[in-house]
Amino acid sequence: MADVFAGRVLLNRDGEPVDPDAALRNKVVGLYFSAGWCPPCRDFTPILCDFYTELLEEQDPPARFELVFISSDRSAEDMVQYMHALHGEWLALAWSDPYKHELKKKYNITAVPKLVIVKENGEVITDKGRKQIREQGLSCFRNWLEVAEIFQNFPG
Repeated sequence: MADVFAGRVLLNRDGEPVDPDAALRNKVVGLYFSAGWCPPCRDFTPILCDFYTELLEEQDPPARFELVFISSDRSAEDMVQYMHALHGEWLALAWSDPYKHELKKKYNITAVPKLVIVKENGEVITDKGRKQIREQGLSCFRNWLEVAEIFQNFPG
């Protein structure tokens, strides 16, 4: 996954730069294409936030999972507002980075919200992450982990 973001800077929720290689290595990655102006996005984001929190903060060890938000907001200010209002402690591609357009094309994003789950190399595990989380909850992560061929002891 670091290859997908090579030469890019990801940001944490506070806007601080994060090295994609260190943050995404050996993890299942969710690419979350979303926007604050979108009612279905605002509906799903708190569900995704709970999912992320349960996997990373309530599992021991934390799950080998990370989210990267790819914004379709109308401005950088809108993106930051949306992140602070509803997002978890996941990462984001800078709003001003034109690479977001390449990612939308690469993963065939025609509407938001869309959660694409990918392997470390960027290969798609599923483009139905949102539907799977809604229907299966945490159990869908185990399937993603298996397909991604990343080993982790996963309780229960």
